[in-house]
Amino acid sequence: MMKIDVAKWVRICVTLMVVAGAVLVGRALWDTYMNAPWTRDARVRADVVGIAPDVSGLVSEVLVRDNAAVKKGDALFRVDRERFAIALKQAEAAVEGRAATLEQAKRDLARYTQLRERQVVSPQNAEQAQTALTQADAAYQQAVSERDLARLNLERSEIKAPANGIVTNLELRRGDYVSTGKAVVALVDTDSLRVEGYFEETKLPRIHVGDPVTIRLMGEPTLLRGRVQSVAAAIEDRERTAGTGLLANINPTFNWVRLAQRVPVRIALEDVPPDIRLVAGLTATVEIKPISPAAGKAVLADTPDARSAQASRPVR
Repeated sequence: MMKIDVAKWVRICVTLMVVAGAVLVGRALWDTYMNAPWTRDARVRADVVGIAPDVSGLVSEVLVRDNAAVKKGDALFRVDRERFAIALKQAEAAVEGRAATLEQAKRDLARYTQLRERQVVSPQNAEQAQTALTQADAAYQQAVSERDLARLNLERSEIKAPANGIVTNLELRRGDYVSTGKAVVALVDTDSLRVEGYFEETKLPRIHVGDPVTIRLMGEPTLLRGRVQSVAAAIEDRERTAGTGLLANINPTFNWVRLAQRVPVRIALEDVPPDIRLVAGLTATVEIKPISPAAGKAVLADTPDARSAQASRPVR
C-alpha cells in the first residue's frame, strides 16, 4: 500500500513540475515575443541627396560612373561653360565701362565744385553733377554685381558632390539638357548610414536612448553593434484625415481587434567591419539590450560627436 502511495505522489510531483516548467517556458516565450525589444522589421537607411544643377544648359562632361564612391567636393559633371564664359567677359567689360563713367563723373563734380566756389556756375549745375555721380556709382555697383553673378554661374557650371557618398542609378549622359533646380543625380550619403527598427508600441517602455543594440543583416553571419540614437516623436494617424471647415475627419468605424502600432527607432552603427557592405534598404534583425536611461545618456555623452558639440559650446 505504501509503494502505491509513493508512486502516486511521484506521478503528481512530476506532473506538477512539468506544468510549472511549461508555465515558465510559456511566460518566457510570451515575454520574448510580445514585450522584449527586438524585431525582424528593420532596415539599413541613409540620406539620399538629389544633385541638381544651379544653372541650366547642356551637359558637356560626366565625370563619374554609376555606383562610384566620391568625396565631398569631387566634380560630378559639367554644364557647357562657353556661354557662361562669354557672359563673364561681357560683365567684366560692362564693369570697365561703368568704372570709366564713374571716374568722369567724379572729375566733373570736382570741377563744378571749384567753379561754384568762384561763383562761375549756378548751384543747380553743381547739384546735377552730384546726381550724375550718384547715378554713375549706382550703375557701377550694379555692373559689379552682374559680373560677380556671371562668375558664380561659371563656377556653378561644374557640379560637385556636397557630401561623401556613392553615386547610384546614374542615367545622366553627355548632351542631356539639365534645368536649374531639377535633380539629375542621386548621391547616397555614406556618412548617414544607420539602421532603423520598427518596434511595436508595447515594447517602447523597454527602449531607452543609449541602449546597446545587436544587429544581424539578412545573409550576413557577422553581428554588428550599435546604440539607440533616438525614437520617433510621431507616426501617421490613419484613422484621421483633414476635413472641410478646418475640422478633423475621424473614421466612424472601430475595429475591436487593435494591432500594435510600429514606431521607428533610429540606431547608430558602431565599428562596422570593412568587409561588410552596407546597402541602404537591406533588412535586418535588431535586438536591444535595455540599460538605465541615465547610463544611456552617459554613454552617448562620451561619443566623439557629443564631445565635439560640447567643446563648441561657448563658456558662460
